[in-house]
Amino acid sequence: MNRLLQSIKPLIGVLHLPPLPGSPKSSPGMDAILEGALRDARVLEAGGAAGLIVENLGDAPFSGQTVEPHVTAMLAVIAKAVVDAVGANLSVGVNALRNDALAAMGAAAASGASFVRINVHTGVMATDQGLIQGRARETLLYRKQLGRSVGIAADVLVKHATPLGSVNPAQVAQDTFYRGGADVLIYTGSGTGQPVDTSALRVLRVACPKIPFWIGSGVNADNVESLAPLCEGAIVGSFLHEDGDLAAPLSLKRIQLITQGLQPH
Repeated sequence: MNRLLQSIKPLIGVLHLPPLPGSPKSSPGMDAILEGALRDARVLEAGGAAGLIVENLGDAPFSGQTVEPHVTAMLAVIAKAVVDAVGANLSVGVNALRNDALAAMGAAAASGASFVRINVHTGVMATDQGLIQGRARETLLYRKQLGRSVGIAADVLVKHATPLGSVNPAQVAQDTFYRGGADVLIYTGSGTGQPVDTSALRVLRVACPKIPFWIGSGVNADNVESLAPLCEGAIVGSFLHEDGDLAAPLSLKRIQLITQGLQPH
C-alpha cells in the first residue's frame, strides 16, 4: 500500500473475475479464471498501471454478510498467482464483494497482497443486499492478529448504496479515515461506471485536505485529465475493458490512455 500512496497519480485496475465455482451463476472453472486473471494482470503491468484489485464481481447477486469459505480460499489462490506474476511492479489488492472485509483481509494476508478494498468500512448503508454495517474495529483487530501490514482502501458513501438518514459527506470521510483507520478513501459515482459528482468532491477535498482520495468510478479517456487534479489516484474498471465490455479482456491502449491522462501535464 505504501508504494501506491507514494506514487504520483497511480492507476489501479480491476480484475473482474467471472463467477467463481459455487456462485449463483455458471463458472468457467478455476483454471480459466486464473488464466484470464493473469492475462489481464500482465496487460495492466504493460500499460503502466501501479496496482490492481482482484474482485469477485461475477459472483453477483452478492451476500450482504460473509462470503462462503471457498470464496476466501479462491480469492487467495488467484491473488497469490497474480502477486507472483506481477507483484514486483504492481501493488495487488483484494475485494470480497459485497463487503466481507475479514475474507478480503485473510485472502490478502495469505497471498501477499498489499491492500484490501472495503465498500462499507464505517457507518450503515442500505443496499440491494439489505443493510450493510461497517465493522472497522473487527477488521483492524483481525489485521493485527494476522500480523500483516495490509492497507485499507475504504469507500465513502459507496456506489449502489444509500446511507441511512441524512449525512455530512465530509464528516463521513473524516470518520472513515481518522476513526476507522483507513489508509486511503475512495469516492465513486452512484453506480458502476457512473461519473463522480465533481462539485461534491471539490467540497470534500477542501474539508479534508490531508486525506488521500482515489476516484473509484466513471474515469474514462474523455474526463481523466480534468479529474486528475481532484484525486491522488484512480481505480478504473469498466473503461479499461475492450469496448467497455466487462466480459472482454482488458485493453492495453485504454490502460495507456488513463495512465498518461492521470499524470501532471
